Amino acid sequence: MRKDLYTAGGVRLQKVLAQAGVASRRAAEQMIADGRVSVDGQVVRGQGMRVDPTAQVIHVDGERLILDETKHVVLAINKPVGVVSTMSDPEGRPTVADIVAGYPERLYHVGRLDIDTSGLLLLTNDGELANRLTHPSYEISKTYVARLHGEVRPGVKRRLMAGIELEDGPIAVDGFRVVDTYGDITTVEITVHEGRNRLVRRMMDAVGFPVRELVRTGFGPIRLDHLQPGTSRRVKGNALSALYGAVGL
Repeated sequence: MRKDLYTAGGVRLQKVLAQAGVASRRAAEQMIADGRVSVDGQVVRGQGMRVDPTAQVIHVDGERLILDETKHVVLAINKPVGVVSTMSDPEGRPTVADIVAGYPERLYHVGRLDIDTSGLLLLTNDGELANRLTHPSYEISKTYVARLHGEVRPGVKRRLMAGIELEDGPIAVDGFRVVDTYGDITTVEITVHEGRNRLVRRMMDAVGFPVRELVRTGFGPIRLDHLQPGTSRRVKGNALSALYGAVGL
């Protein structure tokens, strides 16, 4: 272990793990001995390491340990239709900033949803996290539920999984399933990892099923769940660790 990984005056690593609820101190010592813990990208096996939990990055079994959740602010909001995915709007329309007005931090919206689409949108004060979540190389999945006109036959799924051509290039979905059919309305779930403008709507137009209503229900490991329209919740604990882990932070 390099000497510069040891922080004089810091807290013993096994104590940090125990205080974070990962395991008891004795079990944490065994995890370290087994090579399951890394600090700043380096595996730790010795028991004498002291760390600065406010400055160093600790992973357990490859998953980042978030030690200061006041520092890392990530919010999940349920954006209603009619709200624009910006922090301000020159036309005076309602924005996502209105939903998170009670937070003093400077927040970045992670990607966008068009004004006619509702559902899950993430905001964070961590610019690097926001950049990675939206960068194509990380292929973060986004899941949508769409209501369509007409009966969606199996051939539609085959076309979308195989890939179709749009005006800005080819696209294939990562997942597609029919959720329900009621009368002439079919509800489908669609998963993609690209973030092009109005992508799901354009894909479904291309296969002959214009979207009547569209909701984003998932962004990477984060799910909309029972979050009500126009409200927010703080992403914490395992969910926050999973989000950072999805982009290698």
